[in-house]
Amino acid sequence: MTERARTAQTQDVGAQPARAAESSFHAIFVAEASYVARSLRRLGVPDRDLEDLTHDVFLVAYRHFADYDPARPLKPWLFGIAVRVAIAYRRRARHQRELLQPGPELVDERPPADEQVGERQARQLVLRALESVDADRRPIFIMHDLDGYAMPEIVETLGIPLNTGYSRLRLARQDFAAAVERLRRGSP
Repeated sequence: MTERARTAQTQDVGAQPARAAESSFHAIFVAEASYVARSLRRLGVPDRDLEDLTHDVFLVAYRHFADYDPARPLKPWLFGIAVRVAIAYRRRARHQRELLQPGPELVDERPPADEQVGERQARQLVLRALESVDADRRPIFIMHDLDGYAMPEIVETLGIPLNTGYSRLRLARQDFAAAVERLRRGSP
């Protein structure tokens, strides 16, 4: 066997684990992209930027995929990355002056229309109420009350003490309830 053939064979053997990791990551992307996009929307990212920031989350996840412990659940790990990406996005966005206009309304094919309107109004109410929850409390509220994760898992993902997590959850629930009540009364 020539030196060139041995080098090519060695490179091909070394590339096999990398291909397996890429295949595994691709499967994660396909399975969890909609979850990440929903999480980003709940964290206050406008619809016009959801696709880009979803990809940003997966770029960060890919860079740190070697650090991921497969024994731990994947969604909290991705949610922690999504929180940091959303925070960075808001920091960039607050320096921009932009007149926002609603995008085109997508056609929803689910009948009946009156139920769709009611669901959409409830969803909008929740999203608007979430926007009024303090940015430090919102991720905990979303992960615990909307996604159903246990508090020890949440505080480990966000890197905060357990008591702080429970305190922020209690305050976030109060903020959310007050915002829902205010929005139902029609106050801004």
